[in-house]
Amino acid sequence: MAKKPKKADAAEGAGGEAAAPKSKKKLIIIVAAAVLLLGGGGGAFVMKKRAAAEAEAEHAAEVAEVKKPSIFLDVREMVMNLSPEAGVEKAKFAKVRIALELKDAKVESEVKPLMPRVEDALQIYMRDLRGSDLSGSLGLYRLREELLKRVNVAVYPARVEAVLFKDVIVQ
Repeated sequence: MAKKPKKADAAEGAGGEAAAPKSKKKLIIIVAAAVLLLGGGGGAFVMKKRAAAEAEAEHAAEVAEVKKPSIFLDVREMVMNLSPEAGVEKAKFAKVRIALELKDAKVESEVKPLMPRVEDALQIYMRDLRGSDLSGSLGLYRLREELLKRVNVAVYPARVEAVLFKDVIVQ
C-alpha cells in the first residue's frame, strides 16, 4: 500500500507540473494576442489620422485655389426709434449702417432686387429692440446674428455670408 500512495503522489506531481506549463502557455498566448490587437489598433488609428490629415490638406489647397473675393453690398442708412425702457419716458434712437457680405457677383445680382424686402425685415426687427439690447459687444453680436438670419430669410434662395456693421449709434 505504501507504493500506491507514492504512485499517486508521483502522478499528482507530474499532473501538477503538466498543468502549470499549459496554463503558462495559455497566458503567454493571451498576452501576445492582446499586445498584437492593441498594437494593430493603435497602428490603424495612426494611419487613419494621417489619412484624414492628408485629405484635409488637399481640401484646403483646393479651397485656396477656388477662393474668390467676397462682394460687399451696402444697405442704406437706417434711423429708427427703439422701444422705450420700462420707467423711462425719453425715447431712444438708433442709427445703423450695415453691409452684406456675399459670396460672388452672381449672388449680388440676385440680392439687389430684394433690397426693399431686406430693409423691411431689418426695420421690423430693430423697432422692437430697446437701447439696452444694443449695449456692449455681446448685444451687437446678438444683433448681427439675428439680422443675418432675417436677411437670409428675405433673400432666399440666395445666401448672405455675413452682416457687417459699418456704423451703430444709439442715442
